[in-house]
Amino acid sequence: MDIKKILSEAAKQKASDIHLVFGLPPMVRHDGELKPFTLDGAALPAVADIDLDQAVKALLDAPQRQRLQEDRDLDAAASIDPYRYRVNFAFDRGHLKVAARIVDDSKPTLEEIGMPESVRELLDLPQGLILVTGPTGCGKSTTLAAMVNHINSTRAAHIITLEDPIEYLFTSDKSVISQRQLGDDMTSFAEGLKHSLRQDPNVIMVGEMRDLETIATAITLAETGHLVLATLHTYSAAQTIDRIIDIFPAHQQGQIRSQLSIILSAVISQRLLPRLSGGRIAAREIMLRNNAIANLIRENKIAQIKTVLETNIQNGMTTLDRHLKQLYQAGEIDKSTALQYMEESGFLES
Repeated sequence: MDIKKILSEAAKQKASDIHLVFGLPPMVRHDGELKPFTLDGAALPAVADIDLDQAVKALLDAPQRQRLQEDRDLDAAASIDPYRYRVNFAFDRGHLKVAARIVDDSKPTLEEIGMPESVRELLDLPQGLILVTGPTGCGKSTTLAAMVNHINSTRAAHIITLEDPIEYLFTSDKSVISQRQLGDDMTSFAEGLKHSLRQDPNVIMVGEMRDLETIATAITLAETGHLVLATLHTYSAAQTIDRIIDIFPAHQQGQIRSQLSIILSAVISQRLLPRLSGGRIAAREIMLRNNAIANLIRENKIAQIKTVLETNIQNGMTTLDRHLKQLYQAGEIDKSTALQYMEESGFLES
């Protein structure tokens, strides 16, 4: 089984992901749907251990192979001209498995991903914390890349990205961009963030805030005159704020609420949905900090944030339910998709 050919052909077929699992035929994801991969119109046989060993040898160098054996999990970037991939290697009941995400090298723009003007304006801020949240595979990395692309093309700034692995490769335009990859260029996100303070950055993009130290450092950087862009695996603005506060010890939570009320510029929570015309489209909840939001965070009244989103539509905020309704009414998604992701199904008919 030619692993490189499978990856290359899957990219040509516009798949978003490829899965190689022992005992199953290669699988690909198209527009969110997982299906068996076909090559030249024919199904492929089940993946064997020898195929997975070939994938390791074809996609990883010697130090990466050593890390995989020691850690039993590895994220890596791979290239098969002209395509690039974000690849995860892991073990399942003693057998290796591979999940590869195809990275589109064309730099996404905020217009292409449907980001509203209210969010674009935030990217001109000299400091603050902008969080993009949602489940795995919802386009968080693409949204961050579009934000970095916008800053790079509109103003002079020093942008540092901390990624695992590097996905979109940027060329410095009006900005100077430094891209650092976990494992090769830094030992951890927390260490990379800490040392970035000495590198004269204006904008710092963190691929994922995974632990208390990374979150604490990101908050400090946003306080000290930097614009920080980051992701979390949370489902709404309210859950995002609760997650950040809850990760800290109880005696620090009051202080963190106070800090967040000042530096949290926005939370953009998104899902990727099948589009009626083909492909996928993002549905988003957007929270922008204003005095009401800041007061709710400071006073620990996070559950009331949704009400503020509903009453500030004209200021660029929206709930996920409202955006789903707009997408349905515009003919972008079907009714069953809208209802599947809505918190209050009756909102669609209101």
